[in-house]
Amino acid sequence: MLTLITLEFLKLLGSRSARLALIVCFVLPLLWAFAPRLEVLMKVAVVSGWQIPAISIGIAVQFLIPLFIAVTVAEMIGTEVSQGTLAPLLLRPVERTTVIASKLIVALSYPVLLVAVTVIGSLLAGIPRGFGEFTGGTGMGPGLFVGVGSLTSNAALAEVLRGSLLAAIMLMPIAALALLFGVLLLNTAAAALATFAALNLMRLLVVFPDTIQRVLLTSHLNLYAQQTDITQPLILLIIYTVGFGLMAVFAFDRRDV
Repeated sequence: MLTLITLEFLKLLGSRSARLALIVCFVLPLLWAFAPRLEVLMKVAVVSGWQIPAISIGIAVQFLIPLFIAVTVAEMIGTEVSQGTLAPLLLRPVERTTVIASKLIVALSYPVLLVAVTVIGSLLAGIPRGFGEFTGGTGMGPGLFVGVGSLTSNAALAEVLRGSLLAAIMLMPIAALALLFGVLLLNTAAAALATFAALNLMRLLVVFPDTIQRVLLTSHLNLYAQQTDITQPLILLIIYTVGFGLMAVFAFDRRDV
């Protein structure tokens, strides 16, 4: 199992889409941090380097990172099918469940990697603004960017780490969904398109009552900045992740590849 996970992770990092996504996630915060109209567009005064991660995640998580996840995770199945490497793998004395489970574990780690690279790029971009004590908020804590007074470096770091972890968790269901579509469609483009279409369809359901919106995956893509009780949305996102993951395992076990 560990060998398969390592192999899948190496294949992930070796794919062009994953490398491109990691480069973009690292570079974009550097561009945003020095954009002359950033404060006008964000309607917030950026006074500390600790605020850049929230800005970067807030912009990228709505469209860019989900797109990267949908394409790259879909490739984990689609590319192997198109290259003819998946069928020979399944002929070896390795259970199908083990194969798809290793892919699922790596797929769920991909959002963590993207968020981590985004935060690292953001912190590098924030160096000119400094990381000392400041008046305001990180965008991931009480009062968001306005804050509730003076914020120490340690407190700011804790807020950034908390927000980054929540951002990774809230993106995991997208990775699991992309893997599920990859198994069902056996085609990278179709699976990525289906994943992104499903997310956009959920966003369009904003016209429905709050009772429906509360159970939609896309209604919780701001979890990283929420300061109210996050227990319910966190449980919902975990249910989505586990549900999509189990469906992917079940479908792969019965899919003719």
